Amino acid sequence: MKPTVIVLASGKGERFKASGGEVYKLKALLGGKPVLQHTLDAVKASGLPWHLEDKGHPGMGDSIAAAVRATQHAAGWLILPGDLPLVRGSTLLELALELANYDIVVPLYEGQRGHPVGFSAACGPALMGLSGAEGAASVLKTRPVARITVDDVGVLTDVDTLDALAAAEALWQARQTGA
Repeated sequence: MKPTVIVLASGKGERFKASGGEVYKLKALLGGKPVLQHTLDAVKASGLPWHLEDKGHPGMGDSIAAAVRATQHAAGWLILPGDLPLVRGSTLLELALELANYDIVVPLYEGQRGHPVGFSAACGPALMGLSGAEGAASVLKTRPVARITVDDVGVLTDVDTLDALAAAEALWQARQTGA
């Protein structure tokens, strides 16, 4: 069985608004298409099962817990924030394959930790117990973490501010031209 990609889209985007963003960050346009649509396109391209969690929970931990409960029979989960529009479907698939060998996998790009973070089914009870703003950091402390080097800057490219959106746009443009 394949893990389920959980796309987190419940946040308020406060940093994006504070930076001058006039729309919700997941609706901001990148290459003429909303940020969230880019993320979902990558998830669909991976061929993995997926779940969009956009119910407006109070914190990231609450969102993760709700999504894992909704998909509790999955073989594991790749927790992907909705504001990572440049992550590649092939990277998601690579991490899913690695998750067959480890309880927790984290992608690294040029030594920097990115997303999505993968969790095996053994982590399900801990993930379902999460709450608050911390996300799954507490679960990462309970088991060994496999760091998987990937060739995908998209695992680091989140859109939290207008400057980050501009940087993502430049990377997206470079991908389109093959640069």
